[in-house]
Amino acid sequence: MSFAAVAGLVATFLVATNLLCQAIALVRLRRKDRRTALLDALPPVTIVRPLRGIEAFSRETAISGFELDYPHYFTIFTVADADDPIVPLVEEMIGRYGSDRARLITGDVQVSANPKLNNCVKGWAAATTDWVILADSNVMMPKDYIQRMLASWREDTGLVCSTPAGSRPVGFWSELECAFLNTFQARWQYAGEACGHGFAQGKSMLWNKPFLEAHGGIAILGEEIAEDAAATKLVRRAGKHVHLVGQPFEQPLGRRSLHDVVQRQFRWARLRRVTFLPFFLPEILSGPLVPILLAAVALPGFGYSPWLAPLLVLLPWYAAELALAWGVGWYSSWRMPLALLIRDIIFPGVWAYAFIAGEVSWRGNAMKIKTDGEDELNAGPAGSQGAARQDNHA
Repeated sequence: MSFAAVAGLVATFLVATNLLCQAIALVRLRRKDRRTALLDALPPVTIVRPLRGIEAFSRETAISGFELDYPHYFTIFTVADADDPIVPLVEEMIGRYGSDRARLITGDVQVSANPKLNNCVKGWAAATTDWVILADSNVMMPKDYIQRMLASWREDTGLVCSTPAGSRPVGFWSELECAFLNTFQARWQYAGEACGHGFAQGKSMLWNKPFLEAHGGIAILGEEIAEDAAATKLVRRAGKHVHLVGQPFEQPLGRRSLHDVVQRQFRWARLRRVTFLPFFLPEILSGPLVPILLAAVALPGFGYSPWLAPLLVLLPWYAAELALAWGVGWYSSWRMPLALLIRDIIFPGVWAYAFIAGEVSWRGNAMKIKTDGEDELNAGPAGSQGAARQDNHA
């Protein structure tokens, strides 16, 4: 077999694998939640929401957590700095909905280099229920938020979580972030979970508190710089599985800059490279670059121009992504094909940068993510270190 034929076969295989992944994710995401014993029991649930600073949708996301259709739940808001500008908003919400529905705890507990985890510790300690959800501040909670989390808990489950579904973008760069979050990252996570390889995502995490306490408690999640990576490893060591909710919960984006989007991707890529190297290495194959290059090598051997390669690869590739977004109700627009293209131009650089970058930006603060576990957050001026320790956004 000629080299051109081999290159063509590999390119075809990679495109077919991508289309299969899209199909698996579509089937998985359209599957209706099943009734479970846990869901039928409707146990009391505590929601711990670490906060830091005012965001574009802070009021809407906070209100969504107070208006859930669930009979027995309590929310604990945690803020590292009592002078944080988010505090008056939380106090207003508690005054409006009642102190029997929520409470605010301030103060910082240093158990790791992860500021979000540090912010969660005091809320976790205060939770008195067996079922605890750790939920990021920018998660928009639907009325059946808790039911959907409980519905994914099965006998072999160690953790239920949700990826973020990017929504409400303002401007093209926010649409680019939707292209990263939805039909790329969320799609691969759902396809992986459907194949028995679920990974945790820190946006919404449902824990059985006795289970986590029996395996080291919440502080054990500080073994990795990313708490969701540590959670994945803990659950697998316990012989359990990470399961995802039937449909991911909305994360309203608002306006983003290109710098915001790229820096976030740099940080996440570096975290994946450090915490799950064997899974990160083949990520370069999840984009269309390699099959395009292989197709460009193969086409001349069959009498065609190599310039046809992008068209032959990207047309089915993007058609499948757009069909997935439409099929599960994710954000889409007439500009989305351009956002997908720019994403796939950026992604190989992000992947490569993860191997050489020791420092990434975490909301304007320097963060050193090392391979030896000795991670550092804000190895800069002392004034910026304090701010960084309070940041809870992934």
